[in-house]
Amino acid sequence: MPNTNTSLYLWQQADWPRWRFDAAVLAGPLAQTHRAQGHLFGRMAELGLAQREQATLKVLTQEVIKTSEIEGEQLNLEAVRSSIARRLGLDIGALAPPDRHVDGVVDMVLDATCHFEQPLSAERLFGWHAALFPTGFSGMTRIRIGTWRDDSSGPMQVVSGYAGREKVHYQAPPARTLDAQTRQFLDWFNADTTGDALIKAGLAHLWLVTLHPFDDGNGRISRAVGDMALARADKSAQRFYSLSAQVQRERKDYYDQLESAQKGSMDVTAWLAWFLACLLRAVLGAEETLATILGRAQFWQRWAGVSMNERQIKTLNRLLDGFEGKLTSAKWATIAKCSSDTALRDINELLARGVLHKLEGGGRSTGYALTK
Repeated sequence: MPNTNTSLYLWQQADWPRWRFDAAVLAGPLAQTHRAQGHLFGRMAELGLAQREQATLKVLTQEVIKTSEIEGEQLNLEAVRSSIARRLGLDIGALAPPDRHVDGVVDMVLDATCHFEQPLSAERLFGWHAALFPTGFSGMTRIRIGTWRDDSSGPMQVVSGYAGREKVHYQAPPARTLDAQTRQFLDWFNADTTGDALIKAGLAHLWLVTLHPFDDGNGRISRAVGDMALARADKSAQRFYSLSAQVQRERKDYYDQLESAQKGSMDVTAWLAWFLACLLRAVLGAEETLATILGRAQFWQRWAGVSMNERQIKTLNRLLDGFEGKLTSAKWATIAKCSSDTALRDINELLARGVLHKLEGGGRSTGYALTK
């Protein structure tokens, strides 16, 4: 296959896919990441079951939303949270109506993380792909669903830029090789891990996204496989950190690192060093999630004796999850799906009981905040 780049792609190397890396260079980052994970899991173990479930719900919601955002797709927060709660059997009050597309992304992420011990197979990957594209379309384009791409429209390429001025960032292996190549990947992934499990997670992500086996959805599916490898490394279906959320924050660097690795040699030390550093930042960032969960638990413990209706509980939980901007009666009405009069009545009840207090300002812009 012709290649417009002077350097070969990874899959064109003579020793593909015999991965190499400098273990001495990665020893420090690995130790640091393992220590951070141990500290986080230790703190989470001190929480009660309900708090751990809330942490998992929050992290999985982040994972679903951010893995889609990386691809430029925005999902509704409440729809994602409700979909996950339904599947995990968690009570979060009123649920948003089911959304077929959201449910598909949730099903993929939960299958990868909650059933991490089950073997990964081509049929399982096909199921994830079908769940991501329930209509058989990606945008306005019909795509092949639940099967490998066939390259009938030409080689699979990752391209940016306008028509006539496109830049090819990557070209994937020919479709005719995918049966053999994916079989080799799956055999490796399902085999017992002989080295560090975090290294395997980083390699799994890079390997599958390099194969780019589907017409679309390769990034999300590769990140789900990476998450599955991390769940195996953690030996836990409960998720307390979101790698996709951190990748989304570093989106440009993520794509730059992938492109560099895919145009390099089979020595992927640089990619693994970046992967481990990103993972470490994700684990350290989970302290914020822990603080939110602890704050929520302390809040409800403080106000346990105060009677509240379902709308009030739902809206207060939104505030506790990290509400952006100032809470007003209009925003309350939107969140609780009620009239302006009902929203104001709910707020006044909580003001009278001391649960909320007014912020400075008045009129329609009057804002309210939790009493801490």
